[in-house]
Amino acid sequence: MITCVVHYTIDPAQIEAFEDFAREWMRLVAKHGGVHHGYFLPAEGASDKAEALFSFESLAAYERYRARFGNDPEFVAADSIRDISGCVVRYERTFMRPLLPTD
Repeated sequence: MITCVVHYTIDPAQIEAFEDFAREWMRLVAKHGGVHHGYFLPAEGASDKAEALFSFESLAAYERYRARFGNDPEFVAADSIRDISGCVVRYERTFMRPLLPTD
């Protein structure tokens, strides 16, 4: 299993657009074989940070999902939420492997 952690810098004035963007990506990850663990948004105080975590069974499975970017109409539409609203200022992806409890 590989987990992608996405660190976002967001525009706090566009939080509703970011939530729309996030809902679409949660749906698309699930539709294309991944498990989305959710988006984590600012809860208190002023903040421009958000996180997302999702997993695929392997890096190869993730790469099949990523191959749809820029081609699949649903992926293009989800990205357009970000592009039109400006809700994402920047983002960075990190790939991790989980160490889970055995009991």
